[in-house]
Amino acid sequence: MRKKHVGTRFEDFLEEDGRLDESTAVAMKRVISWQIQQAMKEAHMNKATLARRMNTSRAQLDRLLDESNPSATLDTIARAASALGKRIRLEIG
Repeated sequence: MRKKHVGTRFEDFLEEDGRLDESTAVAMKRVISWQIQQAMKEAHMNKATLARRMNTSRAQLDRLLDESNPSATLDTIARAASALGKRIRLEIG
């Protein structure tokens, strides 16, 4: 019996299963959250300070940093980057 997915890319499997876009969004959110947390560590900045610099609530910042919450807007990400002295780069490839 030949296995259907042996030798195929995982992305092909996810696309065939209809979960590629969702999986990609979750992976990107995890990377963004991690990068913001790393920039906070480098800047020796805590959540309260970053939230204040972003002119937002600590709860909204917690949602941005929550890897499992994919609902971050580009505006929120850009404000976090700016508050950390960083810029975002967005590319469609």
